[in-house]
Amino acid sequence: MLLQDIWCHIHSLMPMQDSARSACVSHAFLDSWRHHPNLILNKETLGRNACGKGDIARTLISKVDQILKKHSRTAMKILKLDIFDCHDVDISDLNNWLQIAIIPGIEKLVLSLPSGYQEVYTFPCSLLFGQNGSSLRYLQLSYCTFRPTVGFGFLRSLTKLYLRNVRTTGGELGCLLSNSLALQLLELRYCSEIIYLKIPCVLERLSCLNVSACNALQIVESNAPNLSTFNFNGDTVQLSLRQSLQVKNLYMGCPNVSNLLCYAITKLPYVVSTVEDLKLSSPSGERVNTPMAAAKFLHLKFLEIYLDGDLSPGYDYLSLVSFLDASPALETFIFRVDQDEMLFDSIIGGALHMRQMPEHKHNSLKNVKILGFCSAKSMVELTCHILENATSLECITLDTIYDAEDEDFVGRCSETSARRSGKCSIQTSEMMLEANKARIAIVGYIERKVPSTVKLDVRGPCSRCHTLELISS
Repeated sequence: MLLQDIWCHIHSLMPMQDSARSACVSHAFLDSWRHHPNLILNKETLGRNACGKGDIARTLISKVDQILKKHSRTAMKILKLDIFDCHDVDISDLNNWLQIAIIPGIEKLVLSLPSGYQEVYTFPCSLLFGQNGSSLRYLQLSYCTFRPTVGFGFLRSLTKLYLRNVRTTGGELGCLLSNSLALQLLELRYCSEIIYLKIPCVLERLSCLNVSACNALQIVESNAPNLSTFNFNGDTVQLSLRQSLQVKNLYMGCPNVSNLLCYAITKLPYVVSTVEDLKLSSPSGERVNTPMAAAKFLHLKFLEIYLDGDLSPGYDYLSLVSFLDASPALETFIFRVDQDEMLFDSIIGGALHMRQMPEHKHNSLKNVKILGFCSAKSMVELTCHILENATSLECITLDTIYDAEDEDFVGRCSETSARRSGKCSIQTSEMMLEANKARIAIVGYIERKVPSTVKLDVRGPCSRCHTLELISS
């Protein structure tokens, strides 16, 4: 018996496919395979041709059925069932498989169903009642309906919950959350029935909340006392973080909302006053300049702003100084701007008068990156303002080419990129022309303002892939 326990332990450490193959060697190995605690059933492990319709789907169902029935007497720890590409799986088969898997001892359950199954399949919550769900630590559901009710089982071990393309309401989710006291991470994506998301105060261990593309959502209220990271992507909502003193990291991306920066500077200081790391993504662009802040981010040390989409013609980049003014402890500022159309007044050949704001000091700012630096007069003014008023500045990086996939400049035919793709990303002639103008603006207006204690790092298109014709300033 001791030898069999050793074989079972060895097989539990092996990848599932290797353990299954070894079952053909001997009866002892076969028995060990049947006790394998971790089952990952997907296209890779079942065979790339296992998903589909008709006979192919029946083959998949037969394979999964045999594997799970052979493990029916074993306490599984992990079941990952990913049948995303198979649209002919019957509801009764799904329920039978889950009934085999969800027994005392199960720790991780991942169920990924085909797109559209949230309309026809309801996850059997009753399987999680009592001891069956008491050991579950990780639950991930995709493309199903999830209807926990009042009196839902006590999931005392659940630490991570992921719901993606799942039909559930805020009230139903609350029934689960109020009985999951060990929960540390909650992620909701494309959960279109949630209007009001309320996080109860009993979730004392919840530290991370991710909410993305829940289109009906209007209110997010969190009473979790130790929530430290909040990642939000979607339309702006009413935020109520009643225990906001612990929120240190906040990301907001609003793909369908213009003027996110205006919303952030006027609303967020009152919602997350102690935030230390703030990232804002405005894919729909800004129609108005950023106003001055009435309140401050007193603890903010890292700020990243990403502007994409259409900016209003003549958008005033210098107005971003309001974020710097509102953040007296700010140490790092990263500004990413991706413009398809160059709708601004270039400083090249324009007026030499530059606005100055000498009363605005940024004594803690040490590191600045502007990715997508252009020759817009207001962007040059913003850069000069930082150089003149950031008394602790150590390094400023100006990149005249913005590449979303080239954050660390590895796509510029450097030694690193040569080991990867060996070539730069494609740039239009308009982008190349503007990169040349931006370089001229740096030489003509910025370089002379760089203090001797500050490192200036200027990036641009590489000479090997792109040839620039110099334009006289």
